[in-house]
Amino acid sequence: MNEQIVVGLDIGTTKVCAIVATVDELNRVNILGVGRAPSDGLNRGVVVNIDRTVAAVQQAVREAERGAGVEVQNVVVGIAGDHVQSFQSRGVITISNRNHEIGNHDVERLIDDTTHVAMPADREILHVIPQEFIVDGQDGVADPVGMSGVRLEANVHIITGLVSAAKNIYRCVEKAGYQVADIVLEPLASSFTVLHPDEKEVGVALIDIGGGTTDIAVFEDSTIRHTAVVAVAGNKVTDDIRKGLGLMRDQAETLKCDYGVALADVLTSDETISIPGIGGRTEKSIGRSTLAQIIQPRLEEILEIAAIEIKRSGYGRHLSSGVVLTGGGSMTPGTAELAAEVLGVDARIGTPMGLSGGLVEEVSDPKFATAVGLVLYALRPEIMGGSPFRTEGGVVNNIVESIPGENLVARIATRMKGWFDEL
Repeated sequence: MNEQIVVGLDIGTTKVCAIVATVDELNRVNILGVGRAPSDGLNRGVVVNIDRTVAAVQQAVREAERGAGVEVQNVVVGIAGDHVQSFQSRGVITISNRNHEIGNHDVERLIDDTTHVAMPADREILHVIPQEFIVDGQDGVADPVGMSGVRLEANVHIITGLVSAAKNIYRCVEKAGYQVADIVLEPLASSFTVLHPDEKEVGVALIDIGGGTTDIAVFEDSTIRHTAVVAVAGNKVTDDIRKGLGLMRDQAETLKCDYGVALADVLTSDETISIPGIGGRTEKSIGRSTLAQIIQPRLEEILEIAAIEIKRSGYGRHLSSGVVLTGGGSMTPGTAELAAEVLGVDARIGTPMGLSGGLVEEVSDPKFATAVGLVLYALRPEIMGGSPFRTEGGVVNNIVESIPGENLVARIATRMKGWFDEL
C-alpha cells in the first residue's frame, strides 16, 4: 500500500483527541479513526501530571487505532500554554555562487541566520515562518528560489516555547508507547483547517477557545503575522458557574454545555433548570437567563484579552474578514454574536474544512479543529511555507515507516532531539 497515514494528537486541558487520517491518490484527506479521552493531567495547556496524561493519550490513541484498523507508532502532537511567545526577526546573507542564482540551500542558510537571536536558556524555537523575502532591495518576494541576486534578506515570525513544557509532552507520548514525529503550535494547527485561503489573504484573526488556554493567530496577505496563547478559557467559565451556583464541577460543566448561552439577549424564553442538591439537600431551580449572566462576563473577558492581542499585533485594522472562533469554548450558543459585539468585526464559528471522506461528520465540530489541523499539517507540510522537518544542517529528514506498510511524514527533527537530550 502506498497510502500515507498520519496521526494527529491534541493533548488538551480537558480532553485528549487522536485522529488517524490518510490522503488518497487524488490528494483528498480521509479520516480513518477518531479517539477521545477525558484529560485531567494538564493545567492551562501544560502537563502537570505525567501518569494521568499518559493514560489519557493511550486511551485516545487506542480508540482511534480500533476505528482505523491500524497500529500507530508515530504521532504529530500539538503544544500550547501561556509560555508560548512570538516575535519578528530579520536575517541577511549574500549569494556567493558564480551565477548569483538563489537556491534552496541559500534560503535555508538565511532562515538559519534569522534564528541567531538572544534567548533565555530555558526557551527554544518551535517554528520559524517566513513573512517575506527581499532580493537586492526588492521586497514582497514570496519565493526567491531561482531568482538572481547578490543580497538576500528575510523577515520571519519566530515562535518560542519553554523547553521543559515541550519536553514533558514528548515524555508523555513516549511513555504511552509512541514516537513524536513533530511538535506543532496548536493555533497554527487549527488555522490550517478552519480558515479559508481567501480569509487569510484579506486579513483574519483566529480565536481558539479551549478548556485551559485561548489561542490567537492573526493572518494577513496569506501569512501568519502574530500568535499568542492566553491562560483564560472555557474552564474559567465552568469555575464561575461552580462558584456562583454552589455546584460540583461536573454539574457546572453539564449545565454550561446543555443550557449555557453567551448572550442573555438570544434567549426567547427564560426556561427553568433544576439542579440536584449536594449532600442530600433538596434540588434548586434557576433560570437560563441567570446562567447566561454568569457565562457572559467571563466570555467577554476572554474576547477582550483576544482583542488586546490582536491590537498588539498591529494588524487590528487589517482584518477585513473579521474573526473566526473555534475550539470547544466557542460552542456556547451566542458566542459569535458576542464576539462581533465585543470586537466590532464580523465573527463566525469555524468548523474543520478540507476533508473528503471517512469519519468527516464525527470531526465536523469546533472542538476537533486542532487535531484535524495536525493531520492536515502532517500530510501537507508545505501549507506553512517551507518544510517543517528541517534539521540543523538544513536537510529534510527521510520519510519513515510509521505503521507496518505505511508511511508517516517524518521523524522528529534532529534539532528537537538534541534540545531534549540537553536537559
